[in-house]
Amino acid sequence: MKYLIVGLGNIGDEYANTRHNIGFIIADALAADLGVKFVTDRLASRAEARYRGKTVVIIKPTTYMNLSGKAYRYWLTVENIEVDNSLVIVDDLDLDPGLLRLKTKGSGGTHNGLNNIIEMLGNNEFPRLRVGIGNDFARGFQVDYVLGKFTKQEEKLFMERIPVAIEMIKSYILSGATNTMNAFNNK
Repeated sequence: MKYLIVGLGNIGDEYANTRHNIGFIIADALAADLGVKFVTDRLASRAEARYRGKTVVIIKPTTYMNLSGKAYRYWLTVENIEVDNSLVIVDDLDLDPGLLRLKTKGSGGTHNGLNNIIEMLGNNEFPRLRVGIGNDFARGFQVDYVLGKFTKQEEKLFMERIPVAIEMIKSYILSGATNTMNAFNNK
C-alpha cells in the first residue's frame, strides 16, 4: 500500500520559517524521522520511505502555494495513489497556533493552496492535516501575517507540536482517518 503526504508551502529562502510554510516544515521533519532526503523531481521535491510495510511518498510542491493542486494531482497520478491514501499538510488561520486537526474534506476558505487543489481535483474531498497558525493580525494584513516569520514564542510552540504532527501522520498511514481523528483531534 502506498501513501502520498503533501506538505504545502512556498519555495525560496524568503519563505523559510514562515507561518505559510508549516506544511514544508512538517514534511521535512517527517522525512528526517523516516531517514530519507528530498530530491528535486517534477513539480516537487520528493522523498520516498518505507514505514511498517507501507510506501510513503512525501512531496513539497515547487509550484508555489497557489498552484499546489498541479503537483498534488500529478503525483497522485504518477504514483497511482488514491486520494483517500493522501494527506495534505496545511496552515490554518482559523485554528489557534499549534492546534492540529485532521479532516477528510472541507472548503478551502481563504487558503489559495487548498482552493487550487479543490479546483484541480474537482471536489473538496481529500484528507488534510490542518495546522493552526492563529489570526493575530489587523484587518487587511492577512498576507503579511501568513508570509511572516514565526515569533520566538511561536517557534518554540511549533517545535513542540511537530512531533505530534508526525505521530498523527503515522497514525493516519497505519490506522486511517477516523481512528486518527478520534485519537488526536481533541487533544
